[in-house]
Amino acid sequence: MIGFTVAPEDAGQRLDHFLCARMPEHSRARIQAWIAEGRVRAGGSPRKPSWKVRAGERIEVEPAEPPPLRAFPEEIPLEILYEDEAVAAVNKPAGLVVHAGAGRSSGTLVNALLHRYGRLSESGDALRPGIVHRLDKGTSGVILVARTEAAHRSLAQQFASRTVEKIYLALAEGRVEPPQGVIDRPIERDPVRRTRMTARTGRGRSALTEYRVLERLARFTLLEVRIRTGRTHQIRVHLASIGHPVAGDTLYGAAARPAGIEPLGRPWLHAWRIGFTSPATGERILVEAPLPQELLRWKAQLSCADNEGG
Repeated sequence: MIGFTVAPEDAGQRLDHFLCARMPEHSRARIQAWIAEGRVRAGGSPRKPSWKVRAGERIEVEPAEPPPLRAFPEEIPLEILYEDEAVAAVNKPAGLVVHAGAGRSSGTLVNALLHRYGRLSESGDALRPGIVHRLDKGTSGVILVARTEAAHRSLAQQFASRTVEKIYLALAEGRVEPPQGVIDRPIERDPVRRTRMTARTGRGRSALTEYRVLERLARFTLLEVRIRTGRTHQIRVHLASIGHPVAGDTLYGAAARPAGIEPLGRPWLHAWRIGFTSPATGERILVEAPLPQELLRWKAQLSCADNEGG
């Protein structure tokens, strides 16, 4: 049993928010599940997640271990952009989760890869065989996968030494100035909204993002973005930190319906190119994932709306 006493300055917070701030090692979804299961008591009684905690109130939590998850093969379509005996490069669609986690054990990229290849590198977490880097659920584009232990070690070293070239395309709100620049701001988890990251505190892990303007629309800017580090939500956080959130990224402040058109339903962010040295051949490989049609269509709708408005 874990207990907390509500300080006067914390009074009025939602119960789930209060616990997320004090138990950052657990996801909000897991904490809400414990509340729903009656494992959390406020003032001696089970409460709803929206319960407003009171000064001096005792909050007691009886954590439960999550059921063990395992990665298993599933027949899910994949677009393979490159493969050899050591590595595969996959064009991940937006909406596809890379690997299993809290609340999800099926329908992931890892499940699909296990069905295709039978076996992947097991150097990492048992739930993430073959995974050496990640893309957010809402981000599309190319992702590398290690098929052997040696490939996993090689790719991990290439990422650590920053010799993997990662280039994204991002449509940012507003007019981004100057036409090229560097964002060098550390990133940490937002202490208030635990589903977000932030670059506002000046603390956290170092993060470096470079951008170059490719095209200007009336109210948006198309950017080529290179990341020198691989922090969670890095491009989204950095662009939001300079006042230009990625279009469609409402988590970081983007408008839900810009120019009155239908919501995109995902960030306008695409992992366009990746360059690496193949562990199998020693050759330098450059893989490119074409822009998804939904991003092209949405950008075209913006242009039409701007023309009609002008």
